[in-house]
Amino acid sequence: MTVTIRQPLPLLDNDILRTFVAISETGSFTTAADRVFRTPSAVSMQIKKLEEQLNATLFLRDARSVTLTESGETLLPYARRMLALSNEAVGRFRMPEMKGVVRLGAPDDIGERYMPTILRRFAEVYPAIMVDLTVDTSSQLRRRLQEQRLDLTLVNCAPGVVSHEGEVIHTEHLVWAGAKCGTAHLRDPLPVSIWEDGCCWRADALARLDKDKRQYRIAYLSAHTMAQRAAVIADLAVAPLPRSYLTDDMVALGNKHGLPELGSFEVRLLTGAETSETIRAVADSVRFAFSEMIGMAA
Repeated sequence: MTVTIRQPLPLLDNDILRTFVAISETGSFTTAADRVFRTPSAVSMQIKKLEEQLNATLFLRDARSVTLTESGETLLPYARRMLALSNEAVGRFRMPEMKGVVRLGAPDDIGERYMPTILRRFAEVYPAIMVDLTVDTSSQLRRRLQEQRLDLTLVNCAPGVVSHEGEVIHTEHLVWAGAKCGTAHLRDPLPVSIWEDGCCWRADALARLDKDKRQYRIAYLSAHTMAQRAAVIADLAVAPLPRSYLTDDMVALGNKHGLPELGSFEVRLLTGAETSETIRAVADSVRFAFSEMIGMAA
């Protein structure tokens, strides 16, 4: 008599399930990669492995969108339940006594790009700690911290200007952002989309234009990076932005386009006079998130 021995079913990896859920929620491999702090190629490999384990196609992909297949729709509630149960189990053992409210500040660009992921991850590990997020300009965030209306904050600043202030957790290069196939950089005077006084990106960009004696006009003035991005994509102006902020419909401009090279800026983490376990936990989570992003960009 022949006995057929079945191979054990494969175990699903929570990290891969987290990526699967991120893609299903964002409809984009690239956006999901930012959310889970992985490269797009690593995300594609994870999904390929998951599809091989399940012997099923989970996504339909075309040039513009990613949608779930019927198999993907079936897996999604299981994936969410498995991740929720895992988070509940880990939270039961990892500092369950930590609770309270922490007031965190972030500039607009960081609040838009990174905070959703940072806050989501923090809530998974410390569900009893509430984080109140304030998004404002770096100068206003400093003022709020000094007035004890924030417990800690991230700020953008020029390199080395305030070396005694807080700690540097990220350094990035600025570039002139223009529309893909755009002509705004060819106009005279140069139309610039920029922030209000007090922004280190503004100060660096205008100082370098002045040094090059390049005629310019401030065409758009806003405290929000989404407004800067809109002006750039519409080819109405160029704007100084972090290189990582550029999307597929934008290009980095420089000397060969008649624009001066820009410098770098620092992201600093500042803490108030009073600290606690909960505040340190939030600070550690922010540091860890940026260290992962730096590792991916290296």
